[in-house]
Amino acid sequence: MSRIGKKPVEIPKGVKVEQKGRLVKVTGPLGTLEMDCHPNITVTVDDSASRIDVVNPKPDDRKGKQLHGTMRALLANMVAGVSKGFERRMEIYGTGYSIKDQGGKLVLQIGFCHPVELAIPKGISVKIDVAATRGNDIPAKFSLSGMDKCVLGQFAANIRRVRPPEPYKGKGIRYADEHVQRKMGKAFASGGA
Repeated sequence: MSRIGKKPVEIPKGVKVEQKGRLVKVTGPLGTLEMDCHPNITVTVDDSASRIDVVNPKPDDRKGKQLHGTMRALLANMVAGVSKGFERRMEIYGTGYSIKDQGGKLVLQIGFCHPVELAIPKGISVKIDVAATRGNDIPAKFSLSGMDKCVLGQFAANIRRVRPPEPYKGKGIRYADEHVQRKMGKAFASGGA
């Protein structure tokens, strides 16, 4: 039995959870999210105790064991998303690199011969703190925010995938809390043989 799956999901004030069959709809101050739960997992909404219980009816079933904690985590993320929202902070290192928000698209100038344009998904907002890098030490900074954690995380991963940080000078796009393992460059021996 999953330790995470056993914990009930607490419903905060201002959040309304509705269940119709397998469909769970969560409404809060930031918007509405809905999810179709897996048939192997039983989800019950207890309005009097203001919590959601996730139960695996067949504890011996392998698929049910795998999905128990996952379904509970997805429901908890939905409740947290509509009440508080999620944020992902990112940085761009490299001389001359820049970022701008241009009519629903994120335009990245990151060392290619052309700008890279990424469409911003619905429900995600981009806040640019520092638009361009200054040298290799002062990065461009921006943050992504939204209520759907899955969409937010996937968009952040797509941005990072355009130019992942390289290990020698650290240039590229990275998460703000990410540590890049640095490598030493080639050391040439001086003197004759």
